Amino acid sequence: MRAVIFDWGGTLTPWYPVDYGAAWRSYADHLHPEDAAQAARVAQAIVAAEERHWTVARDHHKAFTLAQVLAAAGAPHHDDGMAAYRTFWDPSTYTDPDVEPTVSALKEQGLRLGVLSSTPWPREWHEEVLRRDGVLHLFDALVWSSDLTYTKPHADAFLAAMHAVGVDDPADCVYVGDRLYDDISGAKSVGMRAVLVPHSDIPEYQRVPVDVEPDAVIQRLTDLPEVVERWRN
Repeated sequence: MRAVIFDWGGTLTPWYPVDYGAAWRSYADHLHPEDAAQAARVAQAIVAAEERHWTVARDHHKAFTLAQVLAAAGAPHHDDGMAAYRTFWDPSTYTDPDVEPTVSALKEQGLRLGVLSSTPWPREWHEEVLRRDGVLHLFDALVWSSDLTYTKPHADAFLAAMHAVGVDDPADCVYVGDRLYDDISGAKSVGMRAVLVPHSDIPEYQRVPVDVEPDAVIQRLTDLPEVVERWRN
């Protein structure tokens, strides 16, 4: 083992249910501050557009961005609206307190550390979150699908993360995530070992049946260094 790569949402951050309609309504209220009915219609259109993009990501593994979602919904970009949207999400973005001791312990083992996340958010948003929580400096490379053509579980996404952390052989990598389809099957399909953190209440419509077994299951991230050390010996 030379590298450990983590999923973000549901892994580095605990799983939180989010009301996507309310999130986009916070955006639309800035587009139509004097017309609540029109703001509601715009928010609904953006939610529908985002759901279509996630369906394509699920079925065809095509990555997308928030800008593409807004364009598909016919909604213009609005700086204040986007700021409100980010503020809405803030309570759901805080890093698990177990991340710092876990990643520090892995670094002490001489491992390269990375992140690979399926996300439409721009890179800078994620980096600001990790910087806010004091863990950004612990990672050697960060890969967000909003910068890629494909998202998990496509092989290109995992290989991009592997190369970003400076490793050439997937067998030298461990991937840690909370989803059997996106994370575990995707990682194992390229030859990585895969560790499941099984605490996310993933909505039924986001689940894809898959016949795959993780190489390990951990209940807390702090259980991970011992698992990886065992594989290295």
